[in-house]
Amino acid sequence: MTDFLPASDFFAQADWNSKIYLLLRHAERNHITPQDKDFGAHVGLTDSGRRQAVSLGRVIPAFGDAVYFSSPVGRCMETAQCIAEGRKLAGYGNFAVPGGTNLGSAGASVNVTPLDALGDFFVRDVPAYEQTLRDGFYEGICKWLDAGEHDAFYPLHERAEQMREMMFEKGNSRFNIFVTHDAWIVPCLSHFCGLKFEPKCWMNFLTGLAFEVPEKGDVKVTPITAMETGWLHF
Repeated sequence: MTDFLPASDFFAQADWNSKIYLLLRHAERNHITPQDKDFGAHVGLTDSGRRQAVSLGRVIPAFGDAVYFSSPVGRCMETAQCIAEGRKLAGYGNFAVPGGTNLGSAGASVNVTPLDALGDFFVRDVPAYEQTLRDGFYEGICKWLDAGEHDAFYPLHERAEQMREMMFEKGNSRFNIFVTHDAWIVPCLSHFCGLKFEPKCWMNFLTGLAFEVPEKGDVKVTPITAMETGWLHF
């Protein structure tokens, strides 16, 4: 099984002349039950999740500016905010993109830009997607990963490339942080890193992948995690 590189190790070895694009799952959330009519859209972070995200922000280096993008869902927005506030608590600057949403708190003011695309980037057919959620989320996603095609989703490999292109287009800072849901990170980890997923072997919170874009040369892709492990076993 492929290991995820700890985020602190990744940032310690990252090329200072490269731009970094992070695609991350939100931090630990409260439990989603099968009875949730909105499929957990209202479910927020746990206290532990907020601390985890702040801790991640503390290890992002001081050198260079940072921008934050998020799925409009609350737990993703809050995760991005906590990462930004962690960086501020570590004494680092925070730079927001124009038009960002101010999510200031008593101790700090950070701007996170909500992107609708980060909420449903791979969804081609909404009713079919909602049926997939009802029938079994993990099983449905894994069928898509295995086949590359699914009635509910865009073709996996083509759409993963488009996700990367969208990130590179939206962010032009030293650090570009995109927070979304596991459903849209798992296909990227499958496509770019060759990771294999099963319904009982999934990705953890605050886990995802980093694109390291040098001034010259090839883009480097690394699976990373801010948790003790990037894997969840059910």
